[in-house]
Amino acid sequence: MPFSGKEPGHGAGGGMDTAPHAPLRPIPAPVPGFREDRATMLRIEIPGCKPLHLSDLVLDYNGTIAAGGRLIDGVKERLEVLSEFLGIHVLTADTFGSVRSELAEDLCRLFVIPPGNQAQAKVDYVRRLGCEGVVCVGNGRNDTLMLGEAALGIAVIQSEGAFSRAVLSADVVTTDILDALDLLIHPLRLAATLRA
Repeated sequence: MPFSGKEPGHGAGGGMDTAPHAPLRPIPAPVPGFREDRATMLRIEIPGCKPLHLSDLVLDYNGTIAAGGRLIDGVKERLEVLSEFLGIHVLTADTFGSVRSELAEDLCRLFVIPPGNQAQAKVDYVRRLGCEGVVCVGNGRNDTLMLGEAALGIAVIQSEGAFSRAVLSADVVTTDILDALDLLIHPLRLAATLRA
């Protein structure tokens, strides 16, 4: 689907359903030292489209920023850079039980998604942040809705593969998480890909 400067609530997930679903559990809550202010944000000019005003980065964990439960080399350093401009959120089922030891709690918010309809839980989380200010990165079936509703959806295809509809719901597809994060660190690369 071509980038169109999406309006919130439009995309793979449909309208702005705000019905309550299974609650997300923070680990821990609140996260000490997490930057709450929205004074800083990432503004990206896209020729021929409306600019992106991003305040939050929402990441899937396994298959996206981690492989086999372990953070992929180079991810932490890039998240540290991006945390100066974006609130960083990691949504995970924590299949391997390793997310707490892999990610610093002052770098991002970690949320364990309970079993059952994880795709809906993820998109609900993004809607609570405000879709128009969120960039999402993921690869799985349960990332499809959030990739479609975020202001910017980036699908990654790595060793775990990617769900075909997740790829089709995204605005951009990369074959490496480091490349995906670098698009945000070096936004002219992103502008070149999304320009009309």
